[in-house]
Amino acid sequence: MTSISEDIMPQVSTERLITHIEGNNQGPIVVFLAGIHGNEPSGVFALERLSQKLVGNEKNISGNIYALRGNINALEKGIRFEKEDLNRLWTKSRMQALNQKHVFISNPDQAEQQDLYENLMSIINRHEGPFYFMDLHTTSSHTIPFITLNDTILNRKFTRLFPMPIILGIEEYLKGPALSYINELGYVAFGFEAGQHDEKQSVDNHEAFAYVSLVLTGVLPETKLFHRYMQRLKKATRGIGGFYEIFYRHEIQQEEEFIMRPGFVNFQTVRKNAYLAESNNEGIYAPHESRVLMPLYQTQGEDGFFLIRKIAPIYLHISAILRKLRMDHLLTLLPGVSWQTKAKEGLKINLRIARFFAKPIFHLLGYRSVEIGDHYLFANSREKASRDKEYKFAKWNYK
Repeated sequence: MTSISEDIMPQVSTERLITHIEGNNQGPIVVFLAGIHGNEPSGVFALERLSQKLVGNEKNISGNIYALRGNINALEKGIRFEKEDLNRLWTKSRMQALNQKHVFISNPDQAEQQDLYENLMSIINRHEGPFYFMDLHTTSSHTIPFITLNDTILNRKFTRLFPMPIILGIEEYLKGPALSYINELGYVAFGFEAGQHDEKQSVDNHEAFAYVSLVLTGVLPETKLFHRYMQRLKKATRGIGGFYEIFYRHEIQQEEEFIMRPGFVNFQTVRKNAYLAESNNEGIYAPHESRVLMPLYQTQGEDGFFLIRKIAPIYLHISAILRKLRMDHLLTLLPGVSWQTKAKEGLKINLRIARFFAKPIFHLLGYRSVEIGDHYLFANSREKASRDKEYKFAKWNYK
């Protein structure tokens, strides 16, 4: 694989805004976020390169294109983060404090979040929409390009147009990602993983993805370059596509000595009981035949690895129908299941009574568990927040 060599690597700018291009025609607002982890500069370089190609072509652009740098301090130092992972700070309690300006800034990563949040809110308040938010990433292991998203019908409908595998359910295992917060505001928002951190192909894949996204949203017209970029992404995935679901995550605890066994790559199939990693000198084995996702081969990070499985298309179809019919309201008729609040913002499941209910039932209706108490499971759905009307006339919504 060709690496991003230092002699061709651009200098990291300290400016939050990579670019803002306003087209001559009305259209959607697309916001790219890159470098939220400082050891992942590929997306920044790709957006800088793409910006140079698009500036001056405003007559063929409909809407607005924004590109923002994430953790500038960490990008300058080439580290994932300084004290806290910037992509784990967007929790409900912290965002409420930021909204009310009651937050205490105690480290550089929190300062980055506050400035990034203010920039994002400024963009949202400046325009009517529809909005699309895309977060560009790379991984520490070799990987084909893939998409991660919170499980909403809007997210599913839009991302199915991309020729690559799509991972559902990330919100059930990670607390505080930036795009989970954006999703809770009702917008189309998802992440794109282009390749390994230092591979030049990751920059090329990021640029291809960004251009394809601008065409699919209607910001750019469909051209030969669009089809060339689509073919690049399709070729890079090596025939792997469709929807997958995360069913297992190894969370690295404080003081834990975690070592991923060498040689694993993203989407590699592993058999049941396959020897995957070591935790404090004890082996970790695959509970089922599955595929490995994002095995950790770097010093910083809380996620040792994930395991995923393919989702049958019929399941996705049934799920969409049930959610459209609002069948989730019937769940509270089951023993041990009630609403968390009078506003019906989420479900509260008494595990002493309803332990026999399988997670797939709640997933089918759009609920992902986010917190476990002593005897209760709390599950939330982002479908209620989805701004379906804002995307009603998008071309991709008719397909």
